[in-house]
Amino acid sequence: MDLAAEALGGNRYALARLISLIEDGGVEAAQALAAIHPKTGNAHIIGVTGGPGTGKSTLVNQLALQLRARGRTVGIIAVDPSSPFSGGALLGDRVRMRDLAGDSGVFVRSMATRGSAGGLARATAGVARVLDAVGFDVVLIETVGAGQIEVDIARTAHTTLVVEAPGLGDEVQAIKAGLFEIADIIVVNKMDHPGAYRTISALKLVSERPEMDATLPARWSVPIQETIALDGTGVSALLDAVDTHREFLRMTGQWAQRERTIAKHELLIGLQQRLLADLLIEIGDQRLQDWVERVANREMDCYSAVCSILQGVPALRQE
Repeated sequence: MDLAAEALGGNRYALARLISLIEDGGVEAAQALAAIHPKTGNAHIIGVTGGPGTGKSTLVNQLALQLRARGRTVGIIAVDPSSPFSGGALLGDRVRMRDLAGDSGVFVRSMATRGSAGGLARATAGVARVLDAVGFDVVLIETVGAGQIEVDIARTAHTTLVVEAPGLGDEVQAIKAGLFEIADIIVVNKMDHPGAYRTISALKLVSERPEMDATLPARWSVPIQETIALDGTGVSALLDAVDTHREFLRMTGQWAQRERTIAKHELLIGLQQRLLADLLIEIGDQRLQDWVERVANREMDCYSAVCSILQGVPALRQE
């Protein structure tokens, strides 16, 4: 079966298998991505990130429901922590998205980080490309939810939603540079909880940041949207803000810049994976283990070991 062709033709079983192939990597995955690449570039990729307990999964569920009510098809990538035993997705956000079951206009996929930092799995960008290619209007990517390290989503999505919630003790953290610098839209969820407006006051300090890229022709003013994801309150207004941001990007020419950012990030990930794989083959398991033993026995520090390893690879040796 030509998985790419079958998936592009609307075969959901082939789509699921194609995504598994992309996650596993390898030559067949690369060939499949090459085959679907000309069909990409149409979906609006929306990242949803934020700390644990902010209600990201519930919000993504509501976003998908209301996008469907507006007639748009939705692909969802829910990135979960990896099981330390199987390597698979530990939480499986599909359990929390039962409302979407049976809707042919929605496809939900949980992905394991498999040890990748930054809040995303290594194959996230590739899977987003697949969902784009097969015709989904919107691709929602929900990150793991580990906090301020999750900045990779800004290099993967056109629009990044950073979700906060009252009562988590994060107001001081929010004022720091970090996660909130990547926000295109700040979402304060759980507005029915005490302290919600205190959280909004703290976040207004963050949203009034200077534009980081002085070369851009226009500055986007980061809005703060209020939601109660459990009952859908404010989600329609949030989608309106998302649409406004998409139009802003297109009208100012910044959509193309986002596309270049996404392409560069995907390219760098591919280079890192390929170069590391080739390097490990060149070194060999036994030599790598020898270096591990030397570092573990305090005979050499890790940085010096890396320099020595690279010096021993002919293609990388500096004369």
